[in-house]
Amino acid sequence: MGKLKRPRQDLRGRLEREVKKRWQPQIRAKARNKAASTDGLVVSTRARFGFEAAGGTTDDARIRDITQALPPEYADKLFSAREEGKTEDQLRQIAADGLARMYFRANNSRAHGLGVEFTDVEWLDIEL
Repeated sequence: MGKLKRPRQDLRGRLEREVKKRWQPQIRAKARNKAASTDGLVVSTRARFGFEAAGGTTDDARIRDITQALPPEYADKLFSAREEGKTEDQLRQIAADGLARMYFRANNSRAHGLGVEFTDVEWLDIEL
């Protein structure tokens, strides 16, 4: 009797912050480990892509909408680079390398030597 059934507003706020502070890092760590070891990630973007192939041939860059699954190694590279404090351009280059390998070179099974330029990024979304 006489016990609070609901915490006061200020106490409720403090409890929620403490739970999030302890819970979120664990959830993020599990998601990162899963993405970097088994699942990989999905990159969706709208950006300008251009190509340079062996022998000096080129293809003019154009805007493309691409959604592509990348293998776990790219998730690991992105997470590690972020933790190391790499710049946004460096992180974008890792995503571009993954897109070049998986989308444009079909997991390096074709178009060997094709260099992919990834510029004018309108948006980039990475999902685990």
